[in-house]
Amino acid sequence: MNVITKKYALVGHPLGHSFSHDYFEEKFRREGINATYLNLDLDSASDFPSLLRETIETHPDLIGFNVTIPYKEKILECLDSVDAQAGSIGAVNVVRIVRDAHGRCASLAGYNTDITGFTESLRPFIGRQHRKALILGTGGAAKAVNHGLQTLGIEATFVSRFPSEGQLSYAQLTAETVSDHRVIVNATPLGMYPKTGNAPDIPYEGLSTDHICFDLVYNPAKTRFMELAEQRGATVINGLEMLHIQADEAWKIWNQ
Repeated sequence: MNVITKKYALVGHPLGHSFSHDYFEEKFRREGINATYLNLDLDSASDFPSLLRETIETHPDLIGFNVTIPYKEKILECLDSVDAQAGSIGAVNVVRIVRDAHGRCASLAGYNTDITGFTESLRPFIGRQHRKALILGTGGAAKAVNHGLQTLGIEATFVSRFPSEGQLSYAQLTAETVSDHRVIVNATPLGMYPKTGNAPDIPYEGLSTDHICFDLVYNPAKTRFMELAEQRGATVINGLEMLHIQADEAWKIWNQ
């Protein structure tokens, strides 16, 4: 009998949109890895720390887990250590569980692989005209995007429904603003399955063939945001390759 000796997981809410489970299960089958991947839907933000600890102890074979919406920032208060890069961003999407000799959770270490996933999937499309960007959203994923854009030498401005100093509101966006920022990244869940008709409220008429519009959403494969951008001649990219890259980086962390 083939006994499963290791478990990995995705923590977030809701998880119906996620491809991580199928991606890792296929990886395990393809590479003959004796493991399984769980979807751990934790739907209580107020009780998240205690709920997370309880979940970890319920699964003593759990080696590590990915973190998705809405816990990439909330998870920080649960961790014993945070990688310097993840700490500077203020968001974590990968956690490695360190267990003692008795299998009990000794510590939780946080990392951010979204940065590498985003940067490497965007890099091949960047040209000299791509010096300024708009990031739609200000959550954990948006922070990783900002770090990645800085790595690529691109100056970014956040766009928010409730902007802080130095950020823009959606109402402040004009076609001229969009025209001047030739990388637009949707780091919000807008357009994610099942609400596929939704899209960020920006002046799409400001887009051109010089623009790159990157949607971190990967389900559906072409979001309404991408459709509207493509109609203006922009290059469009979804978040699927980013998912693959960050997942492979997570695997390295769990098995270091």
